[in-house]
Amino acid sequence: MKVKALVAARSGSERVKNKNMRNFYGRTILEYKLEQLKRIDVFDGVVLNSDDDEMLELGKKLGCETVKRDGAFASSSVSMNDVYANMAENFPGDIVVYCNATSPLISDQSIIHAVELYHAHKHEVTSVNSANVVKQFMWLDGKAINYHPAAQPRSQDLPDICALNFAVGVIAREAMIVERTIVSPRCKLFTIPEVEAIDIDTMLDFEVAEYLFSKKIKGEI
Repeated sequence: MKVKALVAARSGSERVKNKNMRNFYGRTILEYKLEQLKRIDVFDGVVLNSDDDEMLELGKKLGCETVKRDGAFASSSVSMNDVYANMAENFPGDIVVYCNATSPLISDQSIIHAVELYHAHKHEVTSVNSANVVKQFMWLDGKAINYHPAAQPRSQDLPDICALNFAVGVIAREAMIVERTIVSPRCKLFTIPEVEAIDIDTMLDFEVAEYLFSKKIKGEI
């Protein structure tokens, strides 16, 4: 069984222009992510799936396997379930370790732990996925959903609601094709520290992540 990391990076990001390839502490988040995965020895390979030739060339330069994505599956109008299924169908391995380039602060140890959890629980669950605990006062449709306003607790006493962060997910290729997602109905969530869970969606996310990444590189966090 070939266990390979999969990084999906399309061109045409909307909220942060060219976020995978713009300058991020002297390099790019895509380059940092591919180099991180290349140094982790639990993988039989690292696969970059992209519609962008510049990104694919970077992947080849760093010794990764590359898959050119059909432009039909790189549009913001296509459903993510269709994208996941297409990536799985074109994945040259058996176990997919899906790692977002937009999660630059997740540690090597957390990624390795996800793979270990999958191997340990593969007969009980279909996927293993990273999450982080959210301690916020949450409302939906005009109503509090995780506390009673008349008896407001301290924020640290709120229930441990987990939010998926997609920093890493592990699933068999065949299951990813069938489920059309990387988070199966029979998933096992594991939590990672809040700083590792940061995902870049906006320019604020980008700037905060870059600042914290610089401190991590310097050994300050």
